[in-house]
Order: sequence, then structure tokens, then C-alpha cells
Amino acid sequence: MDLQSLLSEIEKRASNAAPLGATLKFDIGDGDVIFLDGTGSENEVSTEDKEAQCTIKISKKNLDKLMNGTLNPMMAFMGGQVKVEGDLGVAMKLQSLV
Repeated sequence: MDLQSLLSEIEKRASNAAPLGATLKFDIGDGDVIFLDGTGSENEVSTEDKEAQCTIKISKKNLDKLMNGTLNPMMAFMGGQVKVEGDLGVAMKLQSLV
């Protein structure tokens, strides 16, 4: 799945979810990021590379698997397929998106 497809899917899910109350960034490699700002009245999604309270490092392939339910988030984290930097509590809030 390419960046635009992932971005569209996350935008769709973020618009249907309650605001996260935090900022989060997916670092999906090759200099590509998806930034989620949930500090306002709704979640805003962009490709801006800004500082976030939590950064999740994951490949595009594995992010796609997380989004379509074929990769268990906890198993991916424990297996090193997903790396989390910053506030782990923010990462736990992602269940509403994935």
C-alpha cells in the first residue's frame, strides 16, 4: 500500500473516532510520515513531519496489515515490527483507529 492510500484510510478512520487528546506520528520509512493531531475538537491528519507526543515506527507493509486486521498490534510490538517512542499511553489510544 502506498503513502496516499494509507493516508486516506487513516483520515477516514480518524474522522469517525473521538479526538485522541494527543499528537501521534507514524514514521513509515523512506522519509514518509503520517501525523495525527487529536488535540482539538477533531482528529486532523497530515503528512507534516512535526514533533509528536508519541512516534510509532512501522513499515508501510505492516501498517497496512495493522489497518486491515491481519497483524496483531501487541504481537507486532513484542516482535519488534513496531517501535514506539514517547508516550506509550498515546499509542494505546490507537485501538480506536486500528
